[in-house]
Amino acid sequence: MTELPKRFYKVVSISEDKRILLDGRAVKTPMKAVLQLPGYALAQAIAAEWEAQGKHIVPSSMPLTRFANTAIDRAESERPSVVAEIASYAGSDLVCYRAASPAALVGLQAEHWDPTIAFAKDALGARFNAVTGVMHSAQSPEALDVIRAVATDLDGFRLTALFNLTTLTGSALLSLMLLRKALAPDTCWQAAHVDEDWQISNWGQDDEAAARRARRRAEFDGLVHFLTLLEPA
Repeated sequence: MTELPKRFYKVVSISEDKRILLDGRAVKTPMKAVLQLPGYALAQAIAAEWEAQGKHIVPSSMPLTRFANTAIDRAESERPSVVAEIASYAGSDLVCYRAASPAALVGLQAEHWDPTIAFAKDALGARFNAVTGVMHSAQSPEALDVIRAVATDLDGFRLTALFNLTTLTGSALLSLMLLRKALAPDTCWQAAHVDEDWQISNWGQDDEAAARRARRRAEFDGLVHFLTLLEPA
């Protein structure tokens, strides 16, 4: 088991240009870039994570710092591959694969997922097709080009949030809808788990699966908070 690093600082502060300072020295990301934030709200929240550390620094208790580190270290240097991965998810998006039966599940999928396909068409100009079954059905190159363009236009912090939300939910389209504030967080989470919740309602859920889902929900909530902190005051 890796020993946690000891807290080595006393005072956490924020510079005028929104860098996080520990005893006056700028915090560095894992790749040695300066941890400088795009807005004061996010800087305050990340400073609070550092201030809340006790005798040891516990990285798992600092999700906002982790997201910011990823945005600074990887969102720009690896932007083409991040955008490509998001488009790949869209190419086999969760909301496009529907059950043939039972009728109740078919209805739930339509209720939660049809508005997302409509959003892609009406708000983004991307036409996605839903199919019955799990066999891959290719979406149009034009639709995927739209997703690439939308992702490419995001700043590194929002691109980081979109990528992580997409991997958590299995849906680039739901995640874009959430990013655009066209979907409430709880509704997004529910939509991403229609099939899983159906299985649970019929056959139950074991403790390990419940714990895994709780960890994923905590990550999801952290990303939503991260996005909220990026909004102008």
